[in-house]
Amino acid sequence: MSLAKATRVVPIARHEGAAPASLRDDAVAAEEPLEIRVGGRSVAVVMRTPGHDRELAAGFLVTEGIIRRREEVFDLIHCRNDGGQPEENILDAVLAPGAVVDFERLTRHVFTSSSCGICSKATIDAVRTQFPPIEAPIAPSREILASLPAKLRAAQQAFDATGGLHASALFDQAGVLQAVREDVGRHNALDKVVGHAFFAERLPLRGAVLLVSGRVSFEIMQKALAAGIPVVAAISAPTSAAVEFAQASGQALVGFLRGERMNVYAGTLSP
Repeated sequence: MSLAKATRVVPIARHEGAAPASLRDDAVAAEEPLEIRVGGRSVAVVMRTPGHDRELAAGFLVTEGIIRRREEVFDLIHCRNDGGQPEENILDAVLAPGAVVDFERLTRHVFTSSSCGICSKATIDAVRTQFPPIEAPIAPSREILASLPAKLRAAQQAFDATGGLHASALFDQAGVLQAVREDVGRHNALDKVVGHAFFAERLPLRGAVLLVSGRVSFEIMQKALAAGIPVVAAISAPTSAAVEFAQASGQALVGFLRGERMNVYAGTLSP
């Protein structure tokens, strides 16, 4: 991610103890709206950190169940304004000839915040959009899981600059980092890595391990399942709904992954 896109520099007054305030510049995480369209039809506006926007839009559409396969989308392009210049905050998914999209699968309201996940769903019933359960659950290695947080932390360049961004990372079963994305929104960071896999034609992500920097909610688990991810690990805690979802879907769920200490909420681990 480009730090120039992901951050903004603002003037601040720094107070430390009884000393007079010092005036300086500070880097903060950028947050701007992105309108996502499908075939010219607006389906959502998400508040996100600019960068990897095509991946974000693709991942959002995959995890909402609107699109499933790379061949359904010809391209994702920036719309143009009246002057012919691309609008950086509007992306349109151009459908491939013959592709059919079920817009009824879209369960969000038009506007979603960067911090809001399940609360942006239209109804509780719509939240439980069904994706196939994991066909072949895996037991990730405890030793390999313990090595992942350090690898994620080393790749969080925008977080280093701002202290205000979430991250999602994909690893293979051997613990090799495949992709990492940062965003002010936890759900956006996950959509970006799913979008990365979408463009690489790697969906479903059988055998992948997802590590998220924050807590795990119901929607994080649902998005992971939509991408076929069998293992979800988190630096922080899961919610009760996330645990129930993981148990029902056949996903392994690990929380409080900090060094060699970890809590297993669903699934099993190997040594």
